[in-house]
Amino acid sequence: MSGDVQGVDDTSGGAESGPRGGGDAKGGRSAQLKHTGLRSGWTTGACATAATTAAYTALLAGDFPDPVTITLPKGQTPAFALAAEELTDSYAMAGIVKDAGDDPDVTHGALVRATVRLLPAGSGVVFRAGPGVGTVTRPGLPLPVGEPAINPVPRQLMREHVAEVAARHGGSGDVEITVSVDHGEEIARSTWNPRLGILGGLSILGTTGVVVPYSCSAWIDSIRRGVDVARAAGRTHVAGCTGSTSEKTVVAEYALPEDALLDMGDFAGAVLKYIRRHPVDRLTVCGGFAKLSKLAAGHLDLHSARSQVDKGFLAELARGGGADEPLAVQVAEANTGLAALQLCQAAGVPLGDLVAATARDEALAVLRGAPVAVDVICIDRAGNVVGRSAVRGPAD
Repeated sequence: MSGDVQGVDDTSGGAESGPRGGGDAKGGRSAQLKHTGLRSGWTTGACATAATTAAYTALLAGDFPDPVTITLPKGQTPAFALAAEELTDSYAMAGIVKDAGDDPDVTHGALVRATVRLLPAGSGVVFRAGPGVGTVTRPGLPLPVGEPAINPVPRQLMREHVAEVAARHGGSGDVEITVSVDHGEEIARSTWNPRLGILGGLSILGTTGVVVPYSCSAWIDSIRRGVDVARAAGRTHVAGCTGSTSEKTVVAEYALPEDALLDMGDFAGAVLKYIRRHPVDRLTVCGGFAKLSKLAAGHLDLHSARSQVDKGFLAELARGGGADEPLAVQVAEANTGLAALQLCQAAGVPLGDLVAATARDEALAVLRGAPVAVDVICIDRAGNVVGRSAVRGPAD
């Protein structure tokens, strides 16, 4: 069973869908993707944004743009062909088939639809879950209970494109957007959504709009190449990042150049084992709190299909950080790692720092005395630092 992550989504350094291979001698995350020879794809959030843009344009201008072009957060401007369209006096619907590139993604080929209806002035943009899109029923996710499972970044992207279409065609920008995915409820059974309390279908995801395909062997090879390039460039401090948000965090923290950034994805073990044989002075590991709690628990493969957040482990860490027994029980029973973190934050228990320090120690254990100092930074979905460790080397 895979997590509802639609590939390893949004860890792109800006690669467009389509490029394969290449002999780029530069380092960094874009070079890693080129080195794999794998074709990137688009998230459900990007598809929903494109469908929304086409539908709202048709509602205001009387015709669907086909293909429809959107602008993603990193500046890419992909064009999407319409697979379905319907225009009536009261609504417009456009549908786009998701292309996940070369990623083995359960949502590859799914038809993502957006139905747009005009609302009275001042209503803003209202999101609805149509057939095949889930609804949040438990706390601990980045959306309140009762909301459609359309994540914050795709919502913002859709709002921005609605505003652009409104400005171009004289609309007010007040619309209801219903996102649906054909057969989405059936597809969602192959994800973690039901266990997370997202019921009725899939989540609409994406932070950059791009799905980076992670073939294990190809991506691990690209990580090794990234370490080699960093060492050849004389970099003494590199960072293993789980995604684009964590990359931004380490750049802001340490002003690291592109060729010092390793797109680790879920392969923490690949980074640590290769750096053990090819050391650098310092390694920063940065990623989402939940992912790095898996590293803290001893998992070297952080993919949701191969390791899960252990809330019992988090409860033990919380106890060690001063949590009383009722709080520890709440942490153990939390719906998600984020919910566990929020419980501890409210109680003043530094669970984020505890996870970061424990993950650092696990990393040092894998490095087996190699002359590498390590620190770990945990972030939330918005990129806020929620935990960090001190820098420690093998002799400390």
